[in-house]
Amino acid sequence: MRPPVAGKGGSLFRGTSIGTTWFWLGAFALLPGLALLLVSVLDKGEIDFFIPVLTLRNYEELLGPVFLTVLWDSVRLAALSTLVCLLLGYPFAYRVARARPKWRPWLLLLVIIPFWTNSLIRTYALILIIGAQGMVNKVLLGLGIIHEPLAMMYTDFAVFVGLTYTLLPFMVLPLYASIEKLDPTLGDAAKDLGAGSLRTFWHITLPLTLPGIVAGSMLVFLPSLGMFYVPEILGGAKNLLLGTFIKNQFLQANNWPLGAAASTVLTILLVLMAGLYRFVSLRVSGRERKGLLPGALGDPDVMNGKKRRARDGETAGAKNAGGA
Repeated sequence: MRPPVAGKGGSLFRGTSIGTTWFWLGAFALLPGLALLLVSVLDKGEIDFFIPVLTLRNYEELLGPVFLTVLWDSVRLAALSTLVCLLLGYPFAYRVARARPKWRPWLLLLVIIPFWTNSLIRTYALILIIGAQGMVNKVLLGLGIIHEPLAMMYTDFAVFVGLTYTLLPFMVLPLYASIEKLDPTLGDAAKDLGAGSLRTFWHITLPLTLPGIVAGSMLVFLPSLGMFYVPEILGGAKNLLLGTFIKNQFLQANNWPLGAAASTVLTILLVLMAGLYRFVSLRVSGRERKGLLPGALGDPDVMNGKKRRARDGETAGAKNAGGA
């Protein structure tokens, strides 16, 4: 039986939707990206933002000690924030995915509520918590643990707290989507074959949720590199990170070619992480289609242990029957 053919109205709607999407991406994503790449190989003018003279001096300047120091500090803080978001977000996302259906919407609401408030306002609100007269210092002083306020503001610690607090929901949601799709019978089958909880997690749950881990890490790591207002508010002038460096080149130094070159480096990191996510997703999907689940279900040691326990049980049963 031939499948029904979509009418002219459906084809027109589909074509309009796809065309509008491609136009939007081309006009507001592709063209600005190409313009940024072009400006990055132009020279800076004395009056104009850039002049039409091709040069690679901007990328050579990025190899200097100033930018390399900024890049290292940015990658270090972004990697630490991503790791902490993963360690905090994975258990929470797992509990939400395994919670009763009636509780899941309410638990997800806890993750989505921060999006109802502008992230800039939430960053300023952190000053009331970790500032010299903030809640943390007042509690510690009241308990007699410290005798003078801790200097947490305008440090790497304050920037780290701000990045982690702002970007934690972006880690939880992809993890939840990945964990929620897992078949619970896989874990039950692994335990039936003799695998413990830790081994089941390491060989079954973790590999199958790698796409969610990579997606969440990408959604936390890359914004951490380019989020300039968190270091400016919580870190002050002492913390010059990649996002602040790019913003300063465009708005203060008026060195658009250098800022465009730094932005191009950030875009290349985005493309590499997107490629990694695609590679991991395809690999996990391929293993699911082929039934090649690693570890607990196909581990020879587990299977041999199961068979050995079965043989021991049969031998003991035979002895008991012979004695009777």
